[in-house]
Amino acid sequence: MSGLLYREDMDEARQRLATWWNGGDIGRPVIQITAPREKPLEQIEEMPQPEGWVTHYSTSNFAYRVNLSARACVNTWYLGEAVPMVSPDLAPNCLALYLGCKGVESEGTVWCEPFIDDPDQARFEYDPDNFYWQFSQRLGREQLRLGKGKFLLQYPDLIEGLDTLAAMRGNATTLIDLLERPEWVHACLRRITDLYFHYYDILYDMMRDEVGGSIFWAWAPGRMSKFQCDFSAMISPEMFGELMVPVLTEMCERVSYCMYHWDGPGALPHHDHLLSIPKLPMLQWTPGAGDEPTDHPKWWPIYHKTIDAGKKLNIGCTGPESLMAMKREFGPKLKQFLIGMGAESKEKAEELLKMACE
Repeated sequence: MSGLLYREDMDEARQRLATWWNGGDIGRPVIQITAPREKPLEQIEEMPQPEGWVTHYSTSNFAYRVNLSARACVNTWYLGEAVPMVSPDLAPNCLALYLGCKGVESEGTVWCEPFIDDPDQARFEYDPDNFYWQFSQRLGREQLRLGKGKFLLQYPDLIEGLDTLAAMRGNATTLIDLLERPEWVHACLRRITDLYFHYYDILYDMMRDEVGGSIFWAWAPGRMSKFQCDFSAMISPEMFGELMVPVLTEMCERVSYCMYHWDGPGALPHHDHLLSIPKLPMLQWTPGAGDEPTDHPKWWPIYHKTIDAGKKLNIGCTGPESLMAMKREFGPKLKQFLIGMGAESKEKAEELLKMACE
């Protein structure tokens, strides 16, 4: 193992994360804290932003994406278990792009344009020449070259299951499919899962670090992934149990470490199903736009239920007062949390770490 230019104590961070993922006690919750550096660690020339640039996901200018990657970590301190990393990400559903969707770039994001008009003609195939797949690999290789000894690579946001099918077919049409052609939906989910791991295995071989660790939102000492089903807000718990629980159960068994991106109040009715998946170790709660932040007491009952069921939690924390309030509320249970925080300075970040241990 080795440290990184942007995180010299990366070995120690890896050891703590490996201990925590595998059920050990590191004396506090996992905390990913970032803080601004007073001056950049390296001086890397900034390319001018291309005309019409609207999103960091863009494929419109490869050289600018490379330059963004080179500069991504130079102005940041990484403390606790935060990891300097970049990603060849192209959208919040790269698998749908790899399987045939067109990416529509808009302010801050990329939308996947549905393209399956006739389910009888739909094909789910690996296409090694797909533009987006080629772009991800090319960018990933360049990021690896630039980041050697400096930062690590995070997976692109693949996504899976009903979210990917809905990206390819359209939300409203997929809801109709659930009623009119459920067997077709099941067959699509089977094929999407198989293809997910075809891409995932290639990416893992490219991106794993020297100890076999990998990253999505958190480093883990093996095959790591983030799973989700935002589409679940539109279906009943019964339908979620029929369609997505088998998919998620299998996918959790095919990686070593994972978390579930649990997004919005509409997804809350599926809590019991998520807790029932044996190899799903962690939920990452996102309240959704306009609701209270993740450290708000409103959410504490579902956190207690999650921890009591033997799962971990990934949330954000807005400041030291909230961190202390959560320490008082959860006591030793707080050690099962992965908490993301920002700090004004390295000194303030170190105070937060000390506070978490007291």
